[in-house]
Amino acid sequence: MVIEIPEIFAQSTVAREGERGRVWIESLPGLLDELLQRWNCTPTTPIRHGQVGVVVRVRRDDGTSAVLKVSFPHPGNVHEPDAFAAWGGRGAVLLHRRDDARFAMLLEQAEDGSLADLDDVDEAVAVAGQLARRLAVQAPPGLPRLCDQAENWEEKLRSDAERLPSPLPRHVVHAAVATVRELGKEQPDTLVHGDLHYGNVLRGEREPWLAIDPKGYVGDPAYDAITLLRSRFEELLAADDLKAALLRRLATFSEAAGIDRERARRWAQARAVTAAHWGREYGEPAWLVQATDQLAEMLA
Repeated sequence: MVIEIPEIFAQSTVAREGERGRVWIESLPGLLDELLQRWNCTPTTPIRHGQVGVVVRVRRDDGTSAVLKVSFPHPGNVHEPDAFAAWGGRGAVLLHRRDDARFAMLLEQAEDGSLADLDDVDEAVAVAGQLARRLAVQAPPGLPRLCDQAENWEEKLRSDAERLPSPLPRHVVHAAVATVRELGKEQPDTLVHGDLHYGNVLRGEREPWLAIDPKGYVGDPAYDAITLLRSRFEELLAADDLKAALLRRLATFSEAAGIDRERARRWAQARAVTAAHWGREYGEPAWLVQATDQLAEMLA
């Protein structure tokens, strides 16, 4: 099978990364071919892509299926294989092979479908919470600690509130700053997925649901609550009582994950403020910024 890099992925990578992106895109076909040969794999489908990487479904020389994933070299992708190795397939796809220098992994192939496809949002939230509980293991050494970012978070929350247009109410930002100051600087040595949204939980054969695309952080498991509130946002916004629906979703996740509901609320509120600031700065759709503002205010 001829390896063709999707044009939209190539263009977005170069637009985002500049010359480094262009050089990497040009080298990617050869890199994929090298990895396929080294790991004795044959591609079975065309390349798929996310924002920062490509995946190819393959067949290994023993006849089993797997997925070859190669990401653009970026600090946010460094510890993904470390997280998979620590979990060892417990609630996440198995890591078969890794090449850290090339940001490449050979992973267990999950099934088609994710939590984003479930009709029952409450069920999806509960499944994500149960996975979060299983993924909350003792973190291996060397992974980035969320507590080390607390001072920078606090400073950025304050500066963004002053710098960006249409600022959030002062008490909403102050609540986020208080959370970072009080909860951010001392956190447990727990492995945290870091991006546990519905699309990052896929159906599996070995287990019913398997997590993918972890960031591999060390810190408070309650840190992940925000991604389940901002995912499937349209369904949340359509509720007759938005605040009640928001708190119910948060309570469902907290109970399933075995985490303190108040900590989850505070982390979600702080991260919602950060997301609202980010949306203003980088031009997210106005409806999404406004909805994130609502979330931050209701959780304050």
